[in-house]
This record gives sequence, C-alpha cells and structure tokens, in this order.
Amino acid sequence: MSTEQVLTPSSYIEHHLSFNVKQVAEGGFWSVNFDTLAVSGLLGLIIFGFLWWVVRGATAGVPGKRQAFVELLVEFVDDQVKGIFHGERHKFVAPAALTVFVWVFAMNSMDFLPIDIMAWVYHHIFGQERFRAVPTSDINATFALALSVWLLMIFFNIKVKGLRGWTHELFCSPFGAHPLLWPANFLLNLVEYVSKPLSHSLRLFGNMYAGEIIFLLLGMWAATGLAGTIFGALLSGGWAIFHILIVGLQAYIFMMLTVVYIAMAHESH
Repeated sequence: MSTEQVLTPSSYIEHHLSFNVKQVAEGGFWSVNFDTLAVSGLLGLIIFGFLWWVVRGATAGVPGKRQAFVELLVEFVDDQVKGIFHGERHKFVAPAALTVFVWVFAMNSMDFLPIDIMAWVYHHIFGQERFRAVPTSDINATFALALSVWLLMIFFNIKVKGLRGWTHELFCSPFGAHPLLWPANFLLNLVEYVSKPLSHSLRLFGNMYAGEIIFLLLGMWAATGLAGTIFGALLSGGWAIFHILIVGLQAYIFMMLTVVYIAMAHESH
C-alpha cells in the first residue's frame, strides 16, 4: 500500500479486496477486472498445457508418476460423469466436466498464496497497486462460468428436444397442457432457469470470498503483537488445512452441478 496512507483494519481489507480495474471505454461502465482475467487465463494455459504435455508423452506401458496422476484424475471425473449422465454425448460431457473441475480447482487454489507477500510482489515487481489473485472470489468470473454452463444447458435442450419440443415443455410442464395452465407452467420454469446460474455462481463466489476474509482477519490479528502473532499463525495454519477441503469441494460441486444441468437438458418432463 502507499506509504502516505495510514494503515487501518478497514483500509487493509479494502486494499486487498479491491480489483485492478481497467477501463475499456469512458464513463466507467465498460470496464474489466484485469487481475481476474490475467490470473484465470494464465492458470488455464498452465494447467491445460501441462495436461497436453502429459497426454502427448503418454505410453501404453508402465506409466510414470505424471501420467499416473493424470490418468487417476481423468478416471475420477469420468466415473462421476457416468454415474449421472447416461446420454450418447458422454464424450463431450466428460471432457467439459474435467475442464471445469481442473480450472476451478486451480483458481480456488490461488487463495493459498500469502496475501501480503503476493501484494508486495505485485506492487514492486509488476507495478500493480491493487491485484486480487483469486479469480473465483470475483462474482463476475463465477457468474461467467455459470452462465456458460447455462447456455450449454439451453443448447442441449433445443438440440435434443427441438425448439418446438423445448417450448412445449416450458409451457406444458409440470402442471399440464391446458392453455389456462400455460402461465403457471412458464412462470415456474422461468424461476427454475433463472435460479440455476445464480445459485451455481453465488455458491462458489460466497465460499471463496469468505475464505479470503478469514485469511485477512487472521493476518490482522497476527500483527497485533507477540500473542497475536502466535495465535494468528496457528489459526492461519489450521484454516489453511481446512481450506484445502473447501477448495477441492467447491470445484467438485461446481463440476457436478455442471453435469447435472446438462443431464437434465437431455431428459423430458
């Protein structure tokens, strides 16, 4: 932070939770969170580049450690998809689920980086005063991911049932096909369609945002004195261990909801 600014708990938290916003056009409306785009894009290149590298060098013999790790990951995701999705498009859904799980897990894992050390790196090495390294703590990122899944769900609804069949389902289920029931059917289905991307995105965002807040509060406690340093370090370590479960669990839930929503698009009421 700037040396001219008095450091207070509120300013400390506000600084670490502020995005590096870049204006696309004048007026302030068209803007992007540069840190979210940069980190999520970089992580995508790294993790999928790693997977491509391992698959490219895969052998039919005894696998090495890297190949065995990737094979276990792929088999785990494939088994989860097979347990939910029974359609003929399994070859698309399984890779999509793998992409979602690995990418979300990598973005969630950025929360393990030491906040103050990374802030120093961003400021003194990259010249960025404000930078948030956890893309999934940005509601824009989680909603964009959920909206992409939602659009896939709409696409498969139309592809599998046809535009006419999907429209008929919107207006004629679950209460029946009588014209007087069309408004009630459509309203109920509309609520369902709107709630899916909202719950999908807010669940991931809320958990990762809360995790950041707790790390910041523990960091402030560690700066209050010797006792605060000791207890803050112990609690931060304990929370980091517990947070490993949260990071993996949230990626798993996001992946499973993705598979469930696509599977529901292949089913008829």
